[in-house]
Amino acid sequence: MNPLGILLISGGHERAHYALVLATAAAALGRPVTLFATNGGLRLMLAGRPLEAEPREAALEAAGVAGIRTLREAAQELGVALWACEAGRRGEGLDGTPMLDGVEITGAVSFLTAATGQLVTL
Repeated sequence: MNPLGILLISGGHERAHYALVLATAAAALGRPVTLFATNGGLRLMLAGRPLEAEPREAALEAAGVAGIRTLREAAQELGVALWACEAGRRGEGLDGTPMLDGVEITGAVSFLTAATGQLVTL
């Protein structure tokens, strides 16, 4: 199957959540997936887990929908590559800020090389 690249540029919960929904669904179907976060999207990759504290997260879980934590764990189990943009980290003032375990710091060229099949931007 063709690789899927997901570019997450927004720091909002809805886009981050759906980036993980798409990533886990594609990986479950056997597609290689790279989720590349930059700029505000880096919030998804921060070790402090700020998106998990948002009210929308609790509402989703109360409705029986997998939340960010569950989807991120599933993504890692399914082999989704979680990448944080090096330049985006610097631009957001996050250089040196701890990322979640398993997150690779890389650049746009590496992402575009990995995402040779299809690209989705959120």
